[in-house]
Amino acid sequence: MGGPAYDCLTNPLGAVRFSFGNALSSGYDPTSSHGKDWGVADLFRHYFSDESAISQVPILDSSSIKWVQPNTLVRFRGMIQDMLGNEFYAGAYKDESTWRTNKYSDVSQFPDASTSNMQVWERRLLYCVPVPGQNQWTECSSVELKNRFLDLTGQNREKRARVDEEMTDSMDSNTSEAGLSGSPFKKMKAGEGTSSASECQVPRTVDGAPQSSVLPPATSTESLPCLVKVYDSPESDLKLNDVVEFLGVLTFDPNTMMDMDSPDASTDDFSEAESVQMPSGKVPRLHCLVHRKLETQHFLHGSSLLTELKSPPMFKEIRDSLMKYLTGLLGNDHIASELLLLHLLSKVHGRVDNVAVGKLSLNLTHLNKESMSIFGTQLRDALKSLLPFTQSIPLTTEYLNTASLGPKKDYGTNRLVPGVLQIADGTHLILDETELQPGTLNSVGVENANLLKNLMECQKVEYDFQYYKMEMATDAQMLIFSEGKSNIMPADMVLPFQPSQVNPLQVITLETAQAWRCYLATCKSMSHSIGQELQQVLENDLVAARQTDRSLGSQDLSRLLTMARMMSVSYGETTLSLEHWQMVLELERLRKERLK
Repeated sequence: MGGPAYDCLTNPLGAVRFSFGNALSSGYDPTSSHGKDWGVADLFRHYFSDESAISQVPILDSSSIKWVQPNTLVRFRGMIQDMLGNEFYAGAYKDESTWRTNKYSDVSQFPDASTSNMQVWERRLLYCVPVPGQNQWTECSSVELKNRFLDLTGQNREKRARVDEEMTDSMDSNTSEAGLSGSPFKKMKAGEGTSSASECQVPRTVDGAPQSSVLPPATSTESLPCLVKVYDSPESDLKLNDVVEFLGVLTFDPNTMMDMDSPDASTDDFSEAESVQMPSGKVPRLHCLVHRKLETQHFLHGSSLLTELKSPPMFKEIRDSLMKYLTGLLGNDHIASELLLLHLLSKVHGRVDNVAVGKLSLNLTHLNKESMSIFGTQLRDALKSLLPFTQSIPLTTEYLNTASLGPKKDYGTNRLVPGVLQIADGTHLILDETELQPGTLNSVGVENANLLKNLMECQKVEYDFQYYKMEMATDAQMLIFSEGKSNIMPADMVLPFQPSQVNPLQVITLETAQAWRCYLATCKSMSHSIGQELQQVLENDLVAARQTDRSLGSQDLSRLLTMARMMSVSYGETTLSLEHWQMVLELERLRKERLK
């Protein structure tokens, strides 16, 4: 052969068919394989191991959907908001004496007379949305990528047109979970109607339920949801609320988007196998070739520190600069800035019975509307620029009485209707109680208050499946602003906020911001241990603290150990030292002095 038979980026289905032909030559049997991978995953897996390769693949979002081409390779980064079960499809068929495959495509084609040679395979459906609260700095700039991609697709235009014609000539139906006699998959005509991806946000009633549409609300008017079809992956591999990057074949054409409000638009215009009733003109499909779960590090762009941030002196240098910045934001309140840093580095790293080990919520008190407008606003903006996922929740009587915080199952549409607290692990929540006025909570308000309290204490969110309720584990950092100690949100650490002045806003360079983001992400991911020689010291100190203050309980002692862990990793240390333990004890002493 003189060259590659396909281009993986602009013609991934060509790569699928080519590898299918090779597998057949090597003895692959479609009649007994049940659609098992024949080498496609290995063919595309190198994209996730080679940064230069993955950077060539467009990220699917509300901007790129306007120019990315259908049947090309794309990435989608998002949270699994709902798991829609499995669907059956015509995976392979025999064309005279040759086996062909429909895997990784929406339109199934097979000769009418050859149904006995058609193989029905199975795939999973995941409804994914952009991560709730995802901040703008985490998104890749797509201008350069767009130009490069359009150049590539322009060079391959004629070849792609032939492939698209091949894939859409046949109007045979997909098989559905009900059987093989699904409704015809009609070709959508250009000019039939247009709509935007933002329209998939559903109007909500006061109780949060969708009014008339079966499409769930997106995370914002600009967000683009995606229906991901997963092949050859164990069910235990992907869970609800996981943040995942999917690499796959896009089947969506913005020029042929269907208007759901049009009287001509009906559910017959798409496969009954997709009984979730999400037309491809509203929600693009991505046929997943390979996927990977994402950590905070995957959202850091252009920072070489990910590989360089290794030595404790470098950690200390970045820590000092970040502490100076946080202290300035907090009006030179050094104790508040130290506790805030420990709070930002916290994460749940284990669970014992109903206790989430590693959580470290913080309640800053002595804040009112006036001081909140200065310090609270500045701190909220700063955290949005440092952390990948942040959200703010106003704790007012009106909000608690009307908001839909917990996700609920709608059996009418067979969909999970998201709530505010359906969030990804690692999300930072700011809860503002400074505008809370005296009032009465109704039944919704009481339920919402209990949901927030349970999230604070146990790091779990209750999902309402109507006939039963289920608690889902999560990992959220929670920062509460209040005038007095919050009764709704019993935080791990309570500190009266005492700023001494209002400082001018510090101008931060992009390089500095990237260093701080990398520092926070790296510290959170570090393992940590307590050496044997220090365990006896800790035990003696904790016993002494208990004798001095009989009100100390097991939760207080556990919190001190968590603070010690965070103090160590903030200096880039993976083993607790006596110096860092004594720093924590002193910080705790100063905190308690303020509470008197």
